[in-house]
Amino acid sequence: MDFTLFGFCLPKILSTLLSNLRNVGLILLTPWFFSWAAIGVTLFLHWLFGSIGICLGYHRLLSHRSLEVPKWLEYAISIIGVLALQGGPIFWVAGHRLHHAYTEDKEKDPYSAQRGFWWSHMLWLFYPRPEFFEYDRYQRFAPDLARDPVYRWLDRYYLLLQIPLGLLLYAIGGWSFIIYGMCLRAVLLWHSTWFINSGTHVWGYRTFEVDDNSRNLWWAAILTYGEGWHNNHHAYTNVAKAGWRWWEIDPTWWAIAILKMLGLAKKVVMPPVLVTNKS
Repeated sequence: MDFTLFGFCLPKILSTLLSNLRNVGLILLTPWFFSWAAIGVTLFLHWLFGSIGICLGYHRLLSHRSLEVPKWLEYAISIIGVLALQGGPIFWVAGHRLHHAYTEDKEKDPYSAQRGFWWSHMLWLFYPRPEFFEYDRYQRFAPDLARDPVYRWLDRYYLLLQIPLGLLLYAIGGWSFIIYGMCLRAVLLWHSTWFINSGTHVWGYRTFEVDDNSRNLWWAAILTYGEGWHNNHHAYTNVAKAGWRWWEIDPTWWAIAILKMLGLAKKVVMPPVLVTNKS
């Protein structure tokens, strides 16, 4: 079963175009379906899919291998990431690794900040380039995942997993939970994530002098559960802890610390001691 359109992987196009239009349209209905329970579901799923699925799973675990967890747990966290509706794991990881390999290069960085704020924030998704959106080309940058049949399946059919999520939300809370828990939550989480590509390359302070314009931005860290300490991350990409100073709050790290305490996370990469003391 092959989902393609004009040579591009159709799930990627659907998630960036059709899903955007659908979700933006449906969230216009939020005043008529408001409930505090729906708000609670939105906030909970924003944290679960954003912090655990994307920040911990797609980013720190799969993209940078900043820690190791049992394979069953790695798959479970990856499925949570899939439900965030930000693409399959191979697509997401490949794009992020390209971003670090060619940071701010206008041609090789998929969401280069040198092409402008709105390009790095979201326009790169609306003008898909084959090297970043065609599976046969982007999978080369995540070969460890591409060799795994589970990740290949998740990458190809991640949209299908939105169906059981929608059915579950509908069974629990009806259309209110669908509109808030899926549509509104997806749009809010998209922009939260995109602010790391855009805002943290424009505003904030720099702890480390690196060869790009990455910055530490406090409000982006709040929206993304710690990912906003982007300058720290670009200086030491494989470190599991994004917030290094006492005020650099990093809720995703708290989750990693809990997994480590439970014996489920091992080989957790920590900041160099000398660098930590200096910073």
